[in-house]
Amino acid sequence: MSSSVILFCKDTIHRKKHTVKRFWAVYIRNTSLFEAKPTTNPMKLRALLILITIACMAPATFAKSDTVFTQKQPPTILWVGNSLTYTNDLPQILTFIIQKFGKSAKMVSLCQPNYALEDHWNDGQVQQLIKKGNIKYVIVQQGPSSQPYGKQSLMVYGQKLQEICKKAGATLGFYMVWPAQVYYHTFEGVIQNYTAAAKHNQALLLPVGVVWRAYQKRNLPASLYSYDNFHPSLTGSFLAALTIFHTLYPTQDLTQMKRKDYHQWVTDQATFKAIIQLVLKN
Repeated sequence: MSSSVILFCKDTIHRKKHTVKRFWAVYIRNTSLFEAKPTTNPMKLRALLILITIACMAPATFAKSDTVFTQKQPPTILWVGNSLTYTNDLPQILTFIIQKFGKSAKMVSLCQPNYALEDHWNDGQVQQLIKKGNIKYVIVQQGPSSQPYGKQSLMVYGQKLQEICKKAGATLGFYMVWPAQVYYHTFEGVIQNYTAAAKHNQALLLPVGVVWRAYQKRNLPASLYSYDNFHPSLTGSFLAALTIFHTLYPTQDLTQMKRKDYHQWVTDQATFKAIIQLVLKN
């Protein structure tokens, strides 16, 4: 019986040359354990069982080590929004900042012109993407939403998305935007409604609108608004990306950032320094 077990183990591990060599080395050193007829010596039986167990289990041990040393996949961030996100490619700016801090992330963008959360929900694609289960953050935004209907959309469809996110193990975040300059007087409503939606749905709040308004109160060279006085300029998109980065990675030291690394979005040092200060303050 002992011989048949040994032969089975040998056949099982023949593909692992180093394991086979180790097995036979132990076997040779312990030839006195194996007798022509079965032994009843308890000490020899225990040693025999240990030897056989080590030889047979070796391949499984190596397989486990291979899994442990597999490189960790970067987190995936799903963007659900409209032109306030895809203008200037906000996800790509965030990717750039993340990489500058020695980290990595995969961006998936689901953004359509003039879309609200209700539109995305009715399309059905966002549900499918989240349910795949490989999303870490789901960042959502719609228009300024300072009015009651906009607030209701944030609340109701934010809740629907949150239910799916929780089941999939994803974290939902509300990307607070800003109003067009012509409706600047509604800014407080934008801030209140996005804040309420995040609180109601127990989600992250990405307070871009708060930092945006604080910046507007300063007399700084760069405009956050683009030519249409609604969509973000390159500097405005950088401000949004840095605010989101700080929310997702709050322990990273923003004061070590150098403007030369981000010159394609911010052209002067005063603006760059102010944005960092405001992000850290708000």
